[in-house]
Amino acid sequence: MTKDSLFKIASILLICLFSCKQEKRELEAVLQKPVDYLNESSEDFNNRMEWWRDAKFGMFIHWGPYAVLGGTYKGEKIDGIGEWIMDKAPIPVKEYEQIAAMEFKPFQFDADKWARLMKDAGMKYMVITSKHHDGFALWDSKVSKYDIIDFTTFHRDILKELSEACKKQGIKFGLYYSIMDWHHPQAQGNYYPKYNVKRGETRTNPEFPNYYEEYMKPQLKELIDNYDPEILWFDGEWISDYTHEMGQELYQYLRELKPSIIINNRVDKGRKSMQGMDKDDMDYAGDFGTPEQEILGTASELDWESCMTMNKTWGYKSYDDEWKSTETLVHNLIDAVSKRGNYLLNVGPRPDGIIPEPSVARLNEIGDWLKTNGEAIYGTETLQKNYKEGEYVRYTRQKGANVYYGISLQKPKEKMVLNMVKAEENSKIYLLGNPEPLEWNYSDEIGLVIKVPKSTVKSLDSSYAWVFKINGEERTDI
Repeated sequence: MTKDSLFKIASILLICLFSCKQEKRELEAVLQKPVDYLNESSEDFNNRMEWWRDAKFGMFIHWGPYAVLGGTYKGEKIDGIGEWIMDKAPIPVKEYEQIAAMEFKPFQFDADKWARLMKDAGMKYMVITSKHHDGFALWDSKVSKYDIIDFTTFHRDILKELSEACKKQGIKFGLYYSIMDWHHPQAQGNYYPKYNVKRGETRTNPEFPNYYEEYMKPQLKELIDNYDPEILWFDGEWISDYTHEMGQELYQYLRELKPSIIINNRVDKGRKSMQGMDKDDMDYAGDFGTPEQEILGTASELDWESCMTMNKTWGYKSYDDEWKSTETLVHNLIDAVSKRGNYLLNVGPRPDGIIPEPSVARLNEIGDWLKTNGEAIYGTETLQKNYKEGEYVRYTRQKGANVYYGISLQKPKEKMVLNMVKAEENSKIYLLGNPEPLEWNYSDEIGLVIKVPKSTVKSLDSSYAWVFKINGEERTDI
């Protein structure tokens, strides 16, 4: 081999070596570049949201020192929801610490029992108030001493016990966190003891940015690092101290800590009234809308979740006995799911850690209904055009299949007429919970007519809604 040949080979090797090193540096630069989670692709967003969309039904838990007071202060019943008593009474910080926080000793709390209740109720995920507006933390926070370990004689990490119990039962674990904080001096506003400001007011605490950076963000990092939640559910974002820019920055920060986490729209300033969906004046961070105590009036292309109480309050009030019926709760679940929404149903445990019996009874009854009819709820889709028919029929569809569910909110008559679905020729139609196929016929003029024997209806007499399973197709021409 000549010297020229050797020189050429050496030159080529050097060029390749340099090129490989350059490509490696470029690859490392790409890998180190942070992902812009505020501009996530539709594909990535849909993959991340898939389990949540299929789950449909979850438990909300409002629990903290306010449960000790149970809606009463100095012998008087305080108007408003139970967890707002510190603001509504109002109660000074030091006094609230003494009569509520230090007295929070839930020695009958049983995380495994709570998780089993969720599972028996047919719930697939849950969200608990890790810190509500009163600022008290239900975990061992290293950022603050105002928590369940350091400030009480209970000395048990509620979130740790509950997250482990939920994992055993296959329940996705979620955490609520209040942006507003009536206890922290940098977050309670300049008008103490009036901790709160009305929506639209511009009064601010100039030290709030310090609270945001040095207290709130470190606590949220603790929650993600220590409890690995699947959901973060924010609230209290309406205060004037908190800005749209903070919401955008916080969303990005949290997704960098855990890319798969799902975050509600109250992380930003977009929520439009209690309906909970975003205003359309700009882009807002957040993965789903949050209607509160209501269900959207129609189906939505956007992801949303209706959070709702069983009685009038979120946090425990000893004298609130205005309970919704199980039938109403089941109908709410069906209505939300038919409109492409989820249903987050609240319990407010007592200060001793016991979930009130009226809540337990209703959850067990909902669970019994779902054991028979759950296939019309979980993993379903909204129909293209017709999510409802009249006042008492809702529709869902098995995801990716030509299986439709006509759900009657009232007891079916001997002839059930459904106009929005055409049954497949020679297919069988069933009323879930009954093994025998039903007779039916179809015409474009009359619709799908299903014969329902009296004996069949009687066998399901105690149901809250009746589900017809139909193989076929949606009628989009009417």
